[in-house]
Amino acid sequence: MTEPVVTAPVVTATVPGSMVGPTISSGAAGRAVGTVAADTAGVRAIRRDAGLYGYEAALRRAGLGPVAGVDEAGRGACAGPLVAAAVVLPEGPRGRVPGLADSKALTPAARERVYAEVLRRAVAWSVVAIEAPDCDRLGMHVADITALRRSLARLSVRPAYLLSDGFGVDGAGVPNLAVWKGDAVAACVAAASVVAKVTRDRVLRGLHQQYPRYGFDVHKGYCTPDHQQALDAHGPCPEHRRRFVNVRLAGGTARLDGVAGAGRVDGVSRVDGAADPVGAAGRSGSEPAGADHDGPVAATSSVAGSRVGVA
Repeated sequence: MTEPVVTAPVVTATVPGSMVGPTISSGAAGRAVGTVAADTAGVRAIRRDAGLYGYEAALRRAGLGPVAGVDEAGRGACAGPLVAAAVVLPEGPRGRVPGLADSKALTPAARERVYAEVLRRAVAWSVVAIEAPDCDRLGMHVADITALRRSLARLSVRPAYLLSDGFGVDGAGVPNLAVWKGDAVAACVAAASVVAKVTRDRVLRGLHQQYPRYGFDVHKGYCTPDHQQALDAHGPCPEHRRRFVNVRLAGGTARLDGVAGAGRVDGVSRVDGAADPVGAAGRSGSEPAGADHDGPVAATSSVAGSRVGVA
C-alpha cells in the first residue's frame, strides 16, 4: 500500500520546463524534508522523513546541483569578528557527515569532530571573517550579508543553488532559498554553521591571550553577565563593537558619533592558497584531516579548500 503524502508541513519543488529553478516552500513547523512522494505535472512533493539531507536531495533531483550552504557565527556578539562559511557536500554516503547537526546543538568537542569531518569530506568550503571595526562601519546586517556572499564567492566549485539560514543572500549570483532554522534542517547549512562556529571560537580563544581580563575564551564575545561586568570594570577593548549600546555605555558614551574602520574599502582581505593556515581563518582544504590548530585567526581574512572529484 502506498504511503499517503504528508500535506503539512510539506516541501514542493516546482520544476518548470526551462529548469530555471524550483520554488520550494516549507511548512510552519520548519522540519526537514524527505524522499520524493509524487511527481505529477512537474511538481515533486517531498516528505519529512529524509532528515537533514532532504533539501539537497530535492534540488539535485531537479537538476540543481551542486548545492551550497552558508551560515555565520557571531552576529549577536558584542565583541570579536563576524565569521561566515560556505560548504558544498558531495552526493552519496560521503556527503553524510557523522554527527552533523546545528552547531548550537553540539558540544565543543563534538563540533571539533564534525568540523574535521566536514573539511575532509566537502567538495568545497570557505571561511570569511569581518573584524569588529568593519562590523561597526557596515552595520551588522550588511556585514552579515557581505560575509555570506563572499564566502560563497570564494568556493572553488560554483554551486547551482544556495541554501541559507533565515534570510536570503542578496547578490549571491545563484538562485537561493532562505530556510527557517536552516542550520537544523539542511545538511550543507549545518556544515557551514559548524565551520563558522569552530573558526570563530578559535579566534576568540586567541583574543583571550591578548585581552585576558574579558574572558573571551569562555563567552566568545557574547553579552553575558560576566562579560558585562568586565566591560563595566575595564571599558571596551579594540575588539568590542561600538554599535552595541552596552559597549558604548561602558566606554562612557551612549552616542554613536563615528565608527572605526571608516577608511577600509571592504573589511575583508583574501588569503589564497592558505600558505599559513594557522594565521588564516581556519584550516586549508589541503591539510590532513587529523591536523589541529588552536591559535588566533586573522579577523580580516578568508581561506578556502576543496575536495575535487569526490563522489
